[in-house]
Amino acid sequence: MEAMRSVWVIALLLCLLPSALVPSAQAADTRLTVEVLSADTGKAIERASVVINFRHGLGVNMRKIRTNWETKTNQEGRVNIPGIARGEVQIQIIAANYQTFGGVYQTTDAEQTITIKVNRPQAQYSEDAKTGDKPDKKK
Repeated sequence: MEAMRSVWVIALLLCLLPSALVPSAQAADTRLTVEVLSADTGKAIERASVVINFRHGLGVNMRKIRTNWETKTNQEGRVNIPGIARGEVQIQIIAANYQTFGGVYQTTDAEQTITIKVNRPQAQYSEDAKTGDKPDKKK
């Protein structure tokens, strides 16, 4: 009877050992929130396209993970990514009536919010390449 109990204990330990030696995939993940605001008013920009590309980080090549997200902001100007590996991410924002924005950020915490302020387009400027003269305005 004692020998049977020992066999069960050893079998249980052998089953649990691999999970104890392999680090948890979720332990190195970040719950990422990207918040998109207007630079001039500070108001949330809804329906802005947000493209997130995971660039590199610890343990990324050792397991199959999702590395690209394309989504739109909600009414509060936010996008929530529930599980992204910690490391370097590139974020691009495309919103109607705003300049396209792109930047590189580090995800380091279990929960992280990145606030991005986008600018309105600037006035267009052009001149003649040969003479340097500005074009005539339409009357």
